[in-house]
Amino acid sequence: MIQLEEITKTFNTKAVSLQALHKVSLSIKEGEFVAITGTSGSGKTTLLNILGCLDDQTSGKYFLAGEDVSNYNKAKKATIRNELIGFVLQDFALVEHYTVKQNMMLPVMYMKDKKMRKERQQNMEELLTKLGIVHKIKEKTALLSGGQKQRVAIGRALINEPKLILADEPTGALDQKTSQEIMEILNKLYQEGKTVIVVTHDPFVASYCSRIIQIEDGKIVSDS
Repeated sequence: MIQLEEITKTFNTKAVSLQALHKVSLSIKEGEFVAITGTSGSGKTTLLNILGCLDDQTSGKYFLAGEDVSNYNKAKKATIRNELIGFVLQDFALVEHYTVKQNMMLPVMYMKDKKMRKERQQNMEELLTKLGIVHKIKEKTALLSGGQKQRVAIGRALINEPKLILADEPTGALDQKTSQEIMEILNKLYQEGKTVIVVTHDPFVASYCSRIIQIEDGKIVSDS
């Protein structure tokens, strides 16, 4: 599913040059449940952004689902994101004045295939039922609890049936009970065959994963 070869990422400003990742090589098979852990500033979110085709590496190669996406332009990376990847973020990244249904449909709007777009819309209620929030379908997301918002975010991430789920601190804004509920949902997706990668600093979240990769100072220091 994922193959990284000596990925380096350097951020340059007028005052300083900061190397966030240093020659990171990594392989993740399809169907794995992986935690990327590390302290603040370790490079884990930078790595996730590269995995999600949200940012470019300075050097190195990135192969996703057999394709070398290292030098893809922005438009091609946007297509990859919409077709292959589902994102779940700490701050939910929902449009607050939209309803649950409108938020769920955002990724579908960019699909070129009209028939597939209709199929995704038809599957939406089934997906929301699985997530336990179908009764909130017409409610504006601003009125939802944190846990409900994250369920909508997970639903939106799944609406295009991606092969890869990337979650950046998915429980960071939630209490312990709700965090457990969200991790159970991600674990179920893993059990169903999805590849799930979670960035976290929380050992509780990492404990759900079958593999834990620790990053410090832009380098992988353990992988178990």
